[in-house]
Amino acid sequence: MKKFIAIALVLVMALGLLAGCGSNKGMTLEEGKLIMSTNAAFPPYEMTDDAGNYIGIDVEVAQAIADKLGLELVIDNMEFTAALEAAQKGKSDMVMAGVTVNEDRLAVMDFSDSYATGIQVVIVKEGSDVTMDNLGEKMIGTQMGTTGYIYASDTIENGGYGEDHVIAYDNGITAVQALMNDQIDAVIIDNAPAQAFVEANPGLTLLDGEWALENYAIGFAKGNTELVEAVNEALAELIADGTVQAIIDKYIPAE
Repeated sequence: MKKFIAIALVLVMALGLLAGCGSNKGMTLEEGKLIMSTNAAFPPYEMTDDAGNYIGIDVEVAQAIADKLGLELVIDNMEFTAALEAAQKGKSDMVMAGVTVNEDRLAVMDFSDSYATGIQVVIVKEGSDVTMDNLGEKMIGTQMGTTGYIYASDTIENGGYGEDHVIAYDNGITAVQALMNDQIDAVIIDNAPAQAFVEANPGLTLLDGEWALENYAIGFAKGNTELVEAVNEALAELIADGTVQAIIDKYIPAE
C-alpha cells in the first residue's frame, strides 16, 4: 500500500511539472527570463548611466512587468530597426524603445496596450528660418525606422515631404550632430529626447507646436498571444496602482 501511495505521489508530481511546463511553453524564449530588445540611445526612455547600466522609462516599466510575471529582465541593446526585427522574428521576447503602433508594424507584429504618449517635435538651430510651414522645403534628419522617418519621407500626397527631403540616421544623437554641423536643417524626434538633446547642446531649440502625437506600446512576435495577454494584465495593474505614471514623472517632471 505504501509503495502504491509513493508511486501515485510521484505521478502526481510529474503531472504537475508537465502542466507547469505546458503553461509557460512558448511564452518566453528562455525559461524564467524576459528578453527585451531596445535602442539605449533614446533618453529618457532608454539610455545608459555613467556606469553603463540601462536606465529610463521603458527600462523601469519593463522591470516592473518582469517582476509581476516572476521573470528576470534581460536587456539586449541594438539599433532601433534591429530591435524591432528582433521581436518580430522571435529573437527577443519583446521590444520597448519608444515604439509607436502603425499599420505596417501591425501587419508583422502584435502590440500591448499603450502605456505612454509620445509627442514628436522639431529641433532646429537658434535663429534658423525653419518653421512648421516650410519644413517641406528643408533637409530633415530623423532616426532610421521610426515613425518620424516613415511619415516625413512619405509622399506629399500622403502628408509627407518626400524621400529627397529626409535623411535617416542610426540614432537621434547622430541626427542632432548632423544638425549642429549644418548638414541638415532640422530633426524630427520625440519630445522627451528632444528636450534632453536641446538641454545638452547650446544653440539648439524647438519649434513651437507638436509635429505629431502618438501612443507608445510594447511589440511582440506575431501570434504570441499568451505573452501579450500576460504583459497587458501586468501593465494594467501597474497603470492602475500608479507605478507607470510614477516612473514617467521620475524622468519627465511635470512643468
